[in-house]
Amino acid sequence: MFAELLKIIEGGMSKDQQKVINFSKLLAQKLVESGDDKVAKKINKIIDSNNTNIASLDSLISKPFDNESKLETVDVFLPVESSDSLIFSDSIEEEIKDFILSYYKKDLLIAKGIEVNNNFLLYGPPGTGKTTVAKYISFQLDLPLVIVRLDSLISSMLGSTAKNIRKVFDFASRKPCVLFLDEFDVIAKVRDDKHETGELKRVVNSLIQNIDDFSGNSILIAATNHHQLLDSAIWRRFDKILMLDYPDQKIRLKLLEEFLTTMKNKISSDDKKMRTLSDLLVGVSPAEIKSIINTSIKKCILNDKHELSYYDVLYEIFIRKYPSLQNDEDLIRFLHENGMTQKDIVSTAGFSIRRVRNSIQKEH
Repeated sequence: MFAELLKIIEGGMSKDQQKVINFSKLLAQKLVESGDDKVAKKINKIIDSNNTNIASLDSLISKPFDNESKLETVDVFLPVESSDSLIFSDSIEEEIKDFILSYYKKDLLIAKGIEVNNNFLLYGPPGTGKTTVAKYISFQLDLPLVIVRLDSLISSMLGSTAKNIRKVFDFASRKPCVLFLDEFDVIAKVRDDKHETGELKRVVNSLIQNIDDFSGNSILIAATNHHQLLDSAIWRRFDKILMLDYPDQKIRLKLLEEFLTTMKNKISSDDKKMRTLSDLLVGVSPAEIKSIINTSIKKCILNDKHELSYYDVLYEIFIRKYPSLQNDEDLIRFLHENGMTQKDIVSTAGFSIRRVRNSIQKEH
């Protein structure tokens, strides 16, 4: 039994959940054989209550790999609720719910003579939530999430790339799952691009064929930041196509409100300050907004501050939006332009009142 315990510890340290599950089951079996049914039942109960997809994952243990590099081409994750906030416009949320519902009711749609596939294409700027949507759908449908690793999928030997694509789709067809292909444009480029070789065009042909043959019980979600590079035939393979853009004013306010709950502050209750921050974050992705707030909070904690101030967030926005204006005068003017009084700037930023006044006077 010590051998099983060591393997369980190894699996936990390497975050290999399947290894922990497999050797925990083996340990439970040996305990039963030794007459300790009580502990064995407790072990099996813990496994069952924390992993609803053991049966589905059993067939996904042996992952495909690139023959040349010997690197695995996918990562497999249990369906878990994402820590990332899923905050989109009502219309976007409706489209995501519609896709989930169409998967649940695909047999009904087919019976009504409606052709459907479980393919979802997401496109838009980086950080707008494409990966979060894939995780959300995996969780809602209680299906394992299979994320393709492009670094190992694309072999230095181009002929092997098409084979790797085939292996990935065969793997994801074994049991119902969500297959997520990020940076989709890398393998789905326009075939008449004069700069691409014939071998790369054959990779796209292979991809199209594999999408057409993909299991009807699994879901394909593809995501790209460069949709203009996709081959026209690729677009026709997706029943649902959705653009995720930078958040509008309403969504930016919701995101700020959500992220600011992490630390005590007086910003959330001040409508004027919230609107100002939202206006400063036009054209900024949800991921970047989260990073700005989290970095502001981290700096507070490291400096033994127990409350996040308006200045803390403004300062973080300033250094990110204007990296070439890293001087005190520009910062003071920025703070003043965005609602901070001279007194507030002196007390929070540590500048002298004379320095603040001179900087603001130069603004005029």
